[in-house]
Amino acid sequence: MASQSRQPGIGVGTWAWGNQFLWGYAPERDDPRLAATFARCLERDLLFFDTADSYGTGRLNGRSETLLGQFAAAASPLHQGRLCIATKLAPFPWRLGRQGYRRAFAASRARLQGRLHRVQLHWSTARYAPWQEGPLVDGLADLVREGAVASLGVSNVGPERLRQLQRRLADQGVPIRSLQVQLSLLAPQPIQSGGVAEVCRELGIALIAYSPLALGLLSRGDDPSQGAPAGPRGALFRRLGPKIRPLRQAMAELAQGRPGGRVAVALNWCRAHGAMPIPGLRSPEQVDQTADALSWELSPAERERLDALVLAEGAARMPANPFQSA
Repeated sequence: MASQSRQPGIGVGTWAWGNQFLWGYAPERDDPRLAATFARCLERDLLFFDTADSYGTGRLNGRSETLLGQFAAAASPLHQGRLCIATKLAPFPWRLGRQGYRRAFAASRARLQGRLHRVQLHWSTARYAPWQEGPLVDGLADLVREGAVASLGVSNVGPERLRQLQRRLADQGVPIRSLQVQLSLLAPQPIQSGGVAEVCRELGIALIAYSPLALGLLSRGDDPSQGAPAGPRGALFRRLGPKIRPLRQAMAELAQGRPGGRVAVALNWCRAHGAMPIPGLRSPEQVDQTADALSWELSPAERERLDALVLAEGAARMPANPFQSA
């Protein structure tokens, strides 16, 4: 039976749509499957989609937005009316000043065929060009006030910077609706004491968890013949895989008799901490596994069992995003 609590839902990440470097994207092979994936998301009520203007490697830059725009345009009017599509704009060094995002925003909206509901700062420049960030965020606030986009969010921003940006935007009458950070059983820093999850709760900002399955480390099966993936993900799997066996065993035990397997456990851990996970989905089968997680929730004791494993000293950790601010 589906729970009646008010834990966050689940969204969809589209980083892999167009990414050849990490995910081996090939248009002829993958585009039909991604179209079917999107359609299945609508059928299973996964209606929040996150993308970015920098998603898609090399000549395929912007491919994620383009595909999402095409798929959304082909959806029924009923589904179109329920969709929420968010994109992130990268603070590249040449994007400067209050007008620095204007052309990028217009290009993203064109690729999305006009279906753009939230615009987000992709990462913080606090570590290397703190002066760049404020005017760019002011420009995003201008877009909201002008009615060009419904809402504004930020990404890869820590507690101190989030408070600063919230005050800056509150003075302009524009709220921050969401914060997106890396959060998973292998990246629990946001939910630790003094972490950004506390600030989000205090300020009423929705918390979004990207990479909730840790690039597949938390969702892979137990088949011994299944080798590590190629490329950089494979190196990560080989380095962290042996360290997370106790965690994976606990996840398997908690998944017993429940839909969605370990995937659902990982996603529901994020939800139990007040975050909406946005796993990357590339097949209808992955959609079903993800949507199954919405049919149940971890109990407080089950969440605490996982917390004890992942917050322990020396627990395995995903690499931190180098642009994450304090």
